Amino acid sequence: MRPTPLIAGLACTLFASAAPAAEIVVKSAPVEDWKAVFATVEPVRQLVARARIGGTIETLNVKEGDEIAAGAEVATVVDEKLLLQTKASDQRIRSQAAQRDQAKVDFARIEELKRRGVSSQTQLDQARTALDVAERTLAAMQAERSVIEQQMKEGVVHSPGAGRVLTVPVSEGRVVLPGETIATLAEDRYILRLRLPERHAQIMHAGDAVRIGARGLGSDDLKGKGEEALRTGRVRLVYPEIQTGLVVADVDVEGLGNYFVGERTRVYVTTGQRSAIVVPASAVYARAGAHFVRLKDGTEAVVQPGETRDGQVEILSGLKDGDVVVTP
Repeated sequence: MRPTPLIAGLACTLFASAAPAAEIVVKSAPVEDWKAVFATVEPVRQLVARARIGGTIETLNVKEGDEIAAGAEVATVVDEKLLLQTKASDQRIRSQAAQRDQAKVDFARIEELKRRGVSSQTQLDQARTALDVAERTLAAMQAERSVIEQQMKEGVVHSPGAGRVLTVPVSEGRVVLPGETIATLAEDRYILRLRLPERHAQIMHAGDAVRIGARGLGSDDLKGKGEEALRTGRVRLVYPEIQTGLVVADVDVEGLGNYFVGERTRVYVTTGQRSAIVVPASAVYARAGAHFVRLKDGTEAVVQPGETRDGQVEILSGLKDGDVVVTP
C-alpha cells in the first residue's frame, strides 16, 4: 500500500522541523576536585559582659538565647560597702565645708585688721594659707565622693555589643568579683570555620569558593538534587598558624543567622585539579537501572555518571578520549 500524498507531506514536515542532533567529541579536561568536609558555625567574635566591681548580683535581665542590643543592661551588681562609704564621705565633706567657711571668716577678719594696721602681714599670710588648704581639702573630698559614685554606676553591667546570649554562668544573689563573666554573647554575624589537614594549606586562599550543603543533608541526600541543594560561600581568612596539624579558615556565607553556634554542616572545598571526562547532562539517559549515552555510530555506551556541575555530568567510566557523543 502506497502512502497517500497527505501522509507523505506530514512526514516531510515532521522531519524538516526536527532539530538536528549535536555531536560532541569526548576529551579529558581538568576539573576542580571537591572534597566533602564538616565546618562549624561560629560567631565572628564572642563578646563577654563582665562585672567591673565586686558585689552581689541584685538583678539579672538576660537568659540563654536572648537577642540583646548593644549597651543593653545585662545585670546590676550592688556593693553595700559603697553606700556606707558614700555616707561617710558626705559627713567628711560637711565637716570640711564648715572648716572652709570658718577659714573664710578668719581671713576676712585678719584682712580687715591688717587694713587698719592692727594685724601683721604674717598673720594675713597664715590666714590666706589656711583658707587655701581648706578649699583644696574640700575639693579633694568631693572628688573622692565622685569616685565612689562612679563605682556605684559601674555596678550596672552593659552588653558590649549586639548579639545572642550564649551562656549566663551566674544567678541573682550570687557574689561576683571584679572581672568575672556575667554573660557570653555571640555577635549577630556568623561564619563557618573549617579545619583541614595541613596539606591543604598551600592550595587554600582567601577568596576561594566553598560550597555549603543544605542544612542536615549528607552526601547521599545531595545526590540527584543538583546545584539547588548547595550554596556558595567565600573564604574570608586563612589563619597563618597550623594548629595540631590542621589549617584553620573562615568562610563567609549568607543565611547562617538561624543556625546554632557550634552546629556542624557539610561543606565542599576544592583540593586541586584532576583530569575528567564531562558531557552535557542531556546526553545521559537512564533505562532499566543503567545509564547510557548514544554514540555517533548509533550504538549505546553504558556509563557510570558522577557529579553534575553547571549542566555538565562527569563520566567515571564507559567513555574514552575521541568518542563522539550525540546529544538530543
